[in-house]
Amino acid sequence: MKFLGKSLHIANSGKLIARSNKTPPTEGIVFDSDKNKIGKVNYIFGPTNKPYISIRLFNSTDIVKIKKNYGEKLFVSRPKNKKSKKRGNRSRNKK
Repeated sequence: MKFLGKSLHIANSGKLIARSNKTPPTEGIVFDSDKNKIGKVNYIFGPTNKPYISIRLFNSTDIVKIKKNYGEKLFVSRPKNKKSKKRGNRSRNKK
């Protein structure tokens, strides 16, 4: 896990907005300072040297706790690689 940034506020859309010093991986899993999963990176916007990150919160996330702890350190990990689907045996037509 890598340091993501600090939480700023919850937007009207229900997403948590955070500020970072570098661009995080898209769809990365976001953790709070207690190492609890709270959401996924949804959208990255703003200046490239200090971007804002929109985090889509999980349904199990305690929003009241997040609102009390604005400025809390957040961490991110890379999403697990999805297994690629095999296309099956594609044989060429032999003449």
